[in-house]
Amino acid sequence: MTFSEGGQFEGGRVRRGGRGRGIAVGGGIGTILVAVVVVLLGGDPGQLLQGQPTTQQGAGAGQEQYIGDCTADQANTDRECRLSATVQFLDAYWERVLPQQADVQYVQPPVESFSGATTTGCGAASSSTGPFYCPPDQTIYMDLTFFDLLSSRFGTEGGPLAEAYVTAHEMGHHVENILGVMDAADRSGTGPESDSVRLELMADCLAGMAIGSGATERDPDTGLTFFDPITPEQLRQAVDAAAAVGDDHIQEQTTGQINPDGFTHGTSDQRVRWFTIGYNGGTLADCDAMSASTL
Repeated sequence: MTFSEGGQFEGGRVRRGGRGRGIAVGGGIGTILVAVVVVLLGGDPGQLLQGQPTTQQGAGAGQEQYIGDCTADQANTDRECRLSATVQFLDAYWERVLPQQADVQYVQPPVESFSGATTTGCGAASSSTGPFYCPPDQTIYMDLTFFDLLSSRFGTEGGPLAEAYVTAHEMGHHVENILGVMDAADRSGTGPESDSVRLELMADCLAGMAIGSGATERDPDTGLTFFDPITPEQLRQAVDAAAAVGDDHIQEQTTGQINPDGFTHGTSDQRVRWFTIGYNGGTLADCDAMSASTL
């Protein structure tokens, strides 16, 4: 993914949080891996953060700071700027698509980029938690060091489009929340046919919808398309990231065996399949994994 030359992105959309505030869930690579299995790419953080202090303010104490203005050139090289630009692209996409396809209005979620630890509406979170969407405060929390873990521990190639996939997946959970899908689901269950898996696969499909439109979606502020046309190599990186976070792959990497009864996100093949459905022109109806007879 390359942001189109001449693109400009206003600051103030993504706040900087954490930076050592709050209570860490744990530390060390062993804890990170356990946490990643639980909440990787949008799992219910409440399963991991039970018993921790909660707050409805995601930024913690003190004055809030935000990622500032940046250019497309900066978004192509700097992770924080890329996150801010990606979120603004996703805002523009869903502001257009949700009224068209579902007759509902999009509401921008707060987005926080944190490191170390932070406090959330779901409890205290640390770098062990990974990126997640917190339904109680309707906020997306992104620890950008997670992308290094994906490469070092789970063997992904990484790259800007892989990072955009993760962000778009978390935004997909927010869209599910707006549509009422999340409230209707039983998020406590596990297993290959569980609502937990269906929610994750739907979010993958919604991510694919958005990313697939990046080279045609125009920034309402500049009139430029957000992305240059996505190359086969860039798409492969995003698909690689989706495959790396399948339940079967993570379980095999962390425990040496696969236990379908413990699935919460879907297999690697399923995650790639649903992302691809969205990417290849899928609609909200196409992405309805909750009612799909076959996952």
